[in-house]
Amino acid sequence: MPQRGVPYFRLSVAKSITKLARTLSGKGLFMEYRYLGKTGLRVSPICLGTAFRGEVDEHVGIRVIERALDLGINFIDSALYGGGRSEIICGKALKGRRENAVLCTKISGTIGDSPNHHGLSRVNLMRGVEASLKRLQTNYIDLYLMHAFDPHTPLEETIRALDDMVRQGKVRYIGCSNFPVYKVMEALWTSDKRNLESFACLQYNYSLLARWETELELMPMAHEFGLGIMAYSPLAIGLLTGRFRRGQTPPANSPWGGDPRPGLSRNKYPFEEAMTEQMDQIIQSLIEIGKKYDKTPAQIALAWILDHPEITAPILGADLPEHVEEACGAVGWSLESVDRCELDEVSRPLLPRKYA
Repeated sequence: MPQRGVPYFRLSVAKSITKLARTLSGKGLFMEYRYLGKTGLRVSPICLGTAFRGEVDEHVGIRVIERALDLGINFIDSALYGGGRSEIICGKALKGRRENAVLCTKISGTIGDSPNHHGLSRVNLMRGVEASLKRLQTNYIDLYLMHAFDPHTPLEETIRALDDMVRQGKVRYIGCSNFPVYKVMEALWTSDKRNLESFACLQYNYSLLARWETELELMPMAHEFGLGIMAYSPLAIGLLTGRFRRGQTPPANSPWGGDPRPGLSRNKYPFEEAMTEQMDQIIQSLIEIGKKYDKTPAQIALAWILDHPEITAPILGADLPEHVEEACGAVGWSLESVDRCELDEVSRPLLPRKYA
């Protein structure tokens, strides 16, 4: 079976934190760098996502990434968003600063129409990593994630291909996103049995609005086997920023409106379905707690995630530099237990009852 746990000197928390290491922009704030699971790789507690849901201007995207680096965020997440444009923007923004960044990208398909341009076969993985390296203008990827589970390719084939990439120096660490938990366990077992590179990090949806899938099985499993967790959509596509309320019409150009702004990964979401009574209660709690700390609802929502030792970093989907600046206001302090408990309670998932 896979090696359990983390080294003894990290047992106090699931991920160790380095000394306060870097002053942010002369504002007296500090960025704390965390270990990625049980690896020796240190990353910022905020990861910058580059899906750019509401932005298509390459120059704005570059400014967002540059601002994140300036503020001490060294963890950058990308994928095949916008047909590869996300990776291209990352490559341009990191010119001259590549060694300062921990760069993550993902694969589930590659650009092309043949049957072999989909899934996690050796053929597609080898094609995909070469294409990503070219778009990113780098000769290595720090963290390479499988973006979705492929039921048609044996896990051992996928992991052997990933192991080859690590041995070739093209990839430093590997992991997965959105795999069923039992398939993560199978992958860990396969790596251990075959002496292959093992997953170091997982990426899943986690926020005050999306708790039950992650908390029930994924978090305990990740803690036991020393895996990092990156939490995507930590603000639930903006719902937890406090800018959307039940009974109010969302801005038309938002992802929840009738005509969302163009973006690399533009989507339209069902506002009435999402803005439940419980959702509105969560937002109200974020607003009220934010007043106590002089923080925005988004900063409180991110601080709640950061208060979970199993989470390495929430992934901030910033479209503008000021979004990055706001997110940095969530680090360097902690919620009091009474406020953490209030958010835990108001966001408690409504699980189905069992009668046995």
